Amino acid sequence: MEREREFAIYPSLRDRVAIVTGGASGIGEAIVKAFALQGAKVCFFDVQDEAAKDLTESLQHSRHIPVFHLCDLTDVVWLQKEIASIVSEMGTVDVLVNNAGNDTRHKIAEVTPELWDRTMAVNLRHQFFAAQAVIPAMQRARQGSIVNMSSIGWVIPSVNQSVYVTAKAAIVGMTRTLAHEVGKDNIRVNAIMPGAILTERQKRLWLTKEYQAEVLQNQALKRMILPEEVARLVLFLSADDSSAITNQSYVIDAGWV
Repeated sequence: MEREREFAIYPSLRDRVAIVTGGASGIGEAIVKAFALQGAKVCFFDVQDEAAKDLTESLQHSRHIPVFHLCDLTDVVWLQKEIASIVSEMGTVDVLVNNAGNDTRHKIAEVTPELWDRTMAVNLRHQFFAAQAVIPAMQRARQGSIVNMSSIGWVIPSVNQSVYVTAKAAIVGMTRTLAHEVGKDNIRVNAIMPGAILTERQKRLWLTKEYQAEVLQNQALKRMILPEEVARLVLFLSADDSSAITNQSYVIDAGWV
């Protein structure tokens, strides 16, 4: 019989305030659950009301029930207003996880200026402005962790995602410059670069038998990666256990890159 797996508990995350963008489904949902199980105070942003309601109901017995904030992240004013309200209520923000994104496929010939701007807004722009909004509170507290979600898509490289991949590459550059700018305030900034993650969206839209075969052929580990495996990396980078780690981009892709 296979032994039931046990995973790390991070005492430093207990009662910490964490914001997760795109937290109602997919990797974001797994991140919200992971923080709640650590006893953190989680606030998550999304536009999916029903999914968010189901998630909070499933975590009713947590030390702190996650709080859903309806927010269109492409509206920077709305985004920063929601963050300000959290800082006002909670007194600080200890962790920001810039998770939200949209990997809708597109061919080069289909890219218009409008598609370019929309794709950058949903994948890149909000990450910077969310970080900008939490940094003052982290500076006052003299500590904080920002985790930005990138992708291995720009390293492989991918096809039919040129604008999305451009945004994900830019996130690594943004992460590095932010880390150096706020490091003096004991704020850490890191990125995560997932490979092919088995989310419900991926299964519904992209994960054909042919694509899964391609993924497994390229990976060293011959299995799909689950959202909760990404969430566990987020926890580590958010906890004091990684207190000397910043300016880094961590690949979690089962050995594809």
